[in-house]
Amino acid sequence: MNPKVTFGSKTFSPVVRKLGDMKEVIYDRAFLASANMDMELYYMFRGVSKNEADAAKIKEHGLRYDITIMPPNTLGSEFVKTAGHYHPCPPGSEMTYPEIYEVQEGEAHYLLQRKAEEGVKGGITDVVLVKANKGDKVVIPPNYGHVTINASEMTLKMANWVASGFSSIYEPLKMRKGAAYYELTNGEFIRNENYEYTPDIRLLKPSDTWIHGIELNKEAEMYKLIQEPTDLIFLTNPARVFN
Repeated sequence: MNPKVTFGSKTFSPVVRKLGDMKEVIYDRAFLASANMDMELYYMFRGVSKNEADAAKIKEHGLRYDITIMPPNTLGSEFVKTAGHYHPCPPGSEMTYPEIYEVQEGEAHYLLQRKAEEGVKGGITDVVLVKANKGDKVVIPPNYGHVTINASEMTLKMANWVASGFSSIYEPLKMRKGAAYYELTNGEFIRNENYEYTPDIRLLKPSDTWIHGIELNKEAEMYKLIQEPTDLIFLTNPARVFN
């Protein structure tokens, strides 16, 4: 399978994430031992825009709009998920770049985790789970890593706005064999024992993550935020919004 996305007047091909690309972060090692490493798990369409004028505006403001498609699947006893990553900090900042997601089809579980400060023993200081349905928007705040899980029988299609001037950091989660928790197909969340300390999961609604002053209701297509790009300045300069 190699889907394409037509958006406005343009068609895009994906970067394909295969099981072999993220074998380090899978919970069920018995499944992994006999699984096909070429199994396609999800599809990332990066740098999407409806037309050339939008593409120029997005680039001018240092942004990127992506679409991800994740069919329903299981990884042995675990639900299909993204590899998970952290973001770096903008130059001169101690806050990492945030991100904003929109569920366009299906359901998503966003698992967020905050690392302890460098040199402080303890591993993870906060873990948050946000369950989102079609139309919901979820802001990933600075200093949180995140994993997206498709725990449903539907294809998950989601979009995101993020700053374009950085590369995501995957190595910390690979070294710990995944995020702080694994979501299993029986409904359990299992602590990852490769972290020194993991707090209980806090449950938040999508609206609990929103930023004051930015309209993120279910009915409004998130792509339209590019019409007022100053609303997205927090993605490139988080210190302007977050304390």
